Amino acid sequence: MELIPTPLKDLFIIQPRVFEDARGYFFESYSKKLFEQAGINTEFVQDNQSMSQKNVLRGLHFQNPPYAQGKLVRVLKGAVLDVAVDIRKKSATYGRHLTMRLDEKNKTMLFIPPGFAHGFLTLEDETVFFYKCTNFYHKLSESTLLWNDPELNIRWGVSDPILSDKDKNGTPFRDLNSMF
Repeated sequence: MELIPTPLKDLFIIQPRVFEDARGYFFESYSKKLFEQAGINTEFVQDNQSMSQKNVLRGLHFQNPPYAQGKLVRVLKGAVLDVAVDIRKKSATYGRHLTMRLDEKNKTMLFIPPGFAHGFLTLEDETVFFYKCTNFYHKLSESTLLWNDPELNIRWGVSDPILSDKDKNGTPFRDLNSMF
């Protein structure tokens, strides 16, 4: 497994070493030891999984302190365009984002630390998305940035995704009062 730093500090691409043969494949999807060697000292306390049809957009979600969550995300089936937005006020990359394709074939994962808003767009029907969290879900601490905010300028590749009411009514970035 390789942990690859991104231009956004503390956000890592995780590329597992996949062993394939006639029976199928095997890979290590998490190693506390390797994470600690990369400076990620965290404990995962909750796993979540969702299944979505094509063009479902979930996000851009985050939880405010003291319930902030880091996430280790990956796709078990299908494909997504995954997005992480830096919302740490003192960060040199505040307001910048990273987009990348995660799918069942590339098996690439992303570690998203607390202080980032996260979302994804499903690119295939019945996409199964899995993520480990560093804190428990806390409804009163959750917040959502507006997915299509022009200031963020995220190129989702769709103009009319399938959205929940919560995601349709996200906070514009200019109105964000970040607690990070």
